[in-house]
Amino acid sequence: MPAARVLAQAKVNLFLRVLARETSGYHQIETLFCRIALGDMVSVRATDGERSLRCTAEGVPEADLGPPNENLAWRAAEGYLLLAGWPGGFAIEIEKRIPVGSGLGGGSADAGAVLRALNSLNPSPVPATALCVRAGSLGADVLFLTQDVSPLALAWGRGDRMLTLPALPVRPCWLFCPPFGISTGLAYQWLSASPAPAVPSVLTPDGFANWSDIALLARNDFEESVGERHPEIPNLLRTLRSPGEGSHTGSGAIIQMSGTGSSVFAIPHDGQRIGPSDEVWRGHSAGVRRLDTCTAERVEPVLRID
Repeated sequence: MPAARVLAQAKVNLFLRVLARETSGYHQIETLFCRIALGDMVSVRATDGERSLRCTAEGVPEADLGPPNENLAWRAAEGYLLLAGWPGGFAIEIEKRIPVGSGLGGGSADAGAVLRALNSLNPSPVPATALCVRAGSLGADVLFLTQDVSPLALAWGRGDRMLTLPALPVRPCWLFCPPFGISTGLAYQWLSASPAPAVPSVLTPDGFANWSDIALLARNDFEESVGERHPEIPNLLRTLRSPGEGSHTGSGAIIQMSGTGSSVFAIPHDGQRIGPSDEVWRGHSAGVRRLDTCTAERVEPVLRID
């Protein structure tokens, strides 16, 4: 049976605002998604009926990654089978590289990769619009991490309304991941208990054309409420934002929490240094995992591995 492989790219939120709460309990959001080069490696094989998923991560026991049938990638595959009536089953393998519970969209990226892989293998692929509807039903990040038009997009509503934008020049993206994850559901509960103040803003098409203008919009409404429960995060942000030798924050750099946390990312201005010296940084970084990557210049294609 045919098989395919794709790098399921992680994302960061260059800005994230939480708007009105619906009567259903869901929140409206407004966010600027940006894919990064870091990703999980996802392989998908069509089967006649067998269904399986194996997920591995370096240094993490498989049992700690949860039951296969509760994985978002499994739900994406089952949803695709219902949508397309093909194939009879699936075999999914995920090599995790995106930290779990980090706000980088790892589970959503895996789900989007499975949808794209199955559709590329289908002799009669479903239309892109139908695939996007299925993706949007799985979560706020899944639609962005399923579409293959651009690595940059403005999204609003529940993340199911989206405007893809031209990719920006590649920049370094440094990830700082504390040794704990944060539940998205809990993060929304905390925000509801102490909502972030509304900040009026006017968005223009030209405002997404370069990194300097996007840096002026950078904000994450979850930082304060999440930081009240996890002071490690505001401490980390203060350390990275503190002036240091050669650093020049406030000049096009973006330093903030991604999604609902727990990771913090830093995208520097061209050639600039972020935060204090390496010696000072080591004194503040106990237990924090640093990953060096970059923003993505494209959505990685699906590769057949027949």
